[in-house]
Amino acid sequence: MSGHSKWATIKHKKAAQDRKRGKLFTRLIKEITIAARSGGDPDANPRLRTAIAAAKAASMPQENIIRAIKRGTGEIEGGQIEEVMFEGYGPGGAAVMVLAATDNRNRTVAEIRHIFSKHGGNLGEKNSVAFMFERKSHVLIEGDKTTEDELMAAVLDAGAEDIRKDGDNWEVIAPPDQHEAVVEALQKAGIETLNAEIAWLPQNLVKLEGKQAEQMLKLSEALEEHDDVQSVYSNFDIDQKELERLTA
Repeated sequence: MSGHSKWATIKHKKAAQDRKRGKLFTRLIKEITIAARSGGDPDANPRLRTAIAAAKAASMPQENIIRAIKRGTGEIEGGQIEEVMFEGYGPGGAAVMVLAATDNRNRTVAEIRHIFSKHGGNLGEKNSVAFMFERKSHVLIEGDKTTEDELMAAVLDAGAEDIRKDGDNWEVIAPPDQHEAVVEALQKAGIETLNAEIAWLPQNLVKLEGKQAEQMLKLSEALEEHDDVQSVYSNFDIDQKELERLTA
């Protein structure tokens, strides 16, 4: 999965922009609401614990978190939000998975399909690309914030499977059920994270260059910009220098 952090770094930069606009809060609230449907007690609901931790890391007010939980459990009224996973292909045959949270499935399907078509891709059927990805805990850390030895000492006993340097950043990979343990271990070690999520990581990468690389980045950006989209995952790989040029 070499090259994954290049894509993850793009997501991190996008998250920073979203935070300025308040859009990040909207995404986090939707995740808390959906997670709380399985129970409003974080101690008994790992997904809710993770969602709350992400919200707190983004400095979301406690009252917003509580309101989102109550909306999910039905204690207060709110629009019914449905979680939908879209799968498709982008330029050059790169696989794309799009996680959305919507109160109008038909509208969202039509809009996501249009975005794929507009940027040289096509929306596929369920399970058309999911087999190319693995569900993993993925933590991104700035390369100059720690060393490999420090990372290993912090996270190996917490269940991390892999630590690697890719580009300017470190990546820590772990099974989904070890996500909280890894994040807590990093916090205890005083290692700041850029991003921490349970993600869909590609098992193999598709190299893109030139026009296809440019189109793929535009497709990713358009999908991320959609109000209903929570996360976008892809298996594209773009040369670091070309990536810097295209995202400048």
